[in-house]
Amino acid sequence: MQTLAALQNGQLSSITRLQLAENLTELPNEIFDLADTLEVLDLSNNCLSSLPDDFGRLVQLKILFLSNNQFETLPKVLADCPKLEMIGFKANKIHTVDEDALPVQTRWLILTDNQIEALPESMGQLHRLQKLALAGNCLSALPASMANCKKLELVRLSANKLTHIPDWLLQLPRLAWLAFDGNRLSCTDKITLSVPEMLKVKMTDIDLAEQLGEGASGVIYKGKWNHQPISLHGTPDLIAVKLFKGEVTSDGYPADELACCLQAGEHPNLIRVISQINEQEHLGLVMELIPPSFFNLGLPPSLQTCTRDTFASGAQFSVSQIAKILQQMAATMTHLHQQAVSHGDLYAHNTMINGDAEMLFGDFGASSDLSVLPQLQREAMQAIEVRAFGCLLEDLLLANEKHLSDEAALSGKQALLSVLLQMRDSCLHDEFALRPRFFEISEQLALAVSKQVSEALL
Repeated sequence: MQTLAALQNGQLSSITRLQLAENLTELPNEIFDLADTLEVLDLSNNCLSSLPDDFGRLVQLKILFLSNNQFETLPKVLADCPKLEMIGFKANKIHTVDEDALPVQTRWLILTDNQIEALPESMGQLHRLQKLALAGNCLSALPASMANCKKLELVRLSANKLTHIPDWLLQLPRLAWLAFDGNRLSCTDKITLSVPEMLKVKMTDIDLAEQLGEGASGVIYKGKWNHQPISLHGTPDLIAVKLFKGEVTSDGYPADELACCLQAGEHPNLIRVISQINEQEHLGLVMELIPPSFFNLGLPPSLQTCTRDTFASGAQFSVSQIAKILQQMAATMTHLHQQAVSHGDLYAHNTMINGDAEMLFGDFGASSDLSVLPQLQREAMQAIEVRAFGCLLEDLLLANEKHLSDEAALSGKQALLSVLLQMRDSCLHDEFALRPRFFEISEQLALAVSKQVSEALL
């Protein structure tokens, strides 16, 4: 992070990225001295409520973050920036988004945790829009013009006031990650599920140790029972504890995540939840501690990849490993949809594997309860997640492209690789009704893996 003094003294000339957090109430005029080079501007955590009329002078600006400020209206001057494509106004006080306030080249729009009641019809002009975060607002509907946003891939609508999910949204050809819990949805053919009560424990029952990880909805700690419930006697003392953040996260309400996690129930490839913490000051999950032999399959998307995962340099997986991981994922997703739960965040970075390609899947921050949807929409939600599965498969194939090609040629695994390539194409089909269902994917992978093993033994 830079300083205002350095900016005003001319020490930051020709920089491409600028981050200032000094309780600013207006945009420093010296920022315009950087107009020829500045591509990323982060003025989050200030006290700004407006932008100057000539903001469009920042002709090279591509990314703008203004989270945790005091904006009540999305500034119309954003549309004057010829290259601006990523915009973040999380946690402001925005209630109004005017027509044509956004650049038509917008790819990534973050308006989480505001007070927006309606979006303009001009949203439909955002033909490049891929990622849209609207959780924690007051939206009761979406503009029908957004059916023209054919490149939308990730949408967060949780914690709003929607009474229904529009069919056109579920039919967008590239939509793969959707979250909508915490709305006012109702339908005539809602299904009733029997969800067993989860054991409740207190924070005083647990000693927290080091932090293991952090996501949008919470922080995960290593823990140890200092007062283990009788029903858990005989299970390990060491546990993992996820404590949820605040009232609204980028994916929705923590209480909804907890409910979906419990509704999902148990599966061999789901990180096992053994109890919940549901106190006034603490909401969380107590989970089995994942063995240290497990590691993340991938890394989160970058600013450049937008919606697609990245992978550690040198990470390499064989055809058989990829097939085994995907077989387990398909079985897990079959289970979740049988429980009327969509995960909403089917990604490599939420997937853990070990050296034997055994898989564990978790993080229900973007999950949604599908029981509140009509049957046809529940089926469409599965097709959306099948596309996310196809993206995972495609990312793994691309990250290992040369290695897989060489391996297939040398070890006779071309048939298994061909199955994966065909599966990728069918899962990514633009027509959601033509994508396979998870149980079909699971069966096809099981057959292909079994056949490959049999041939290897001959």
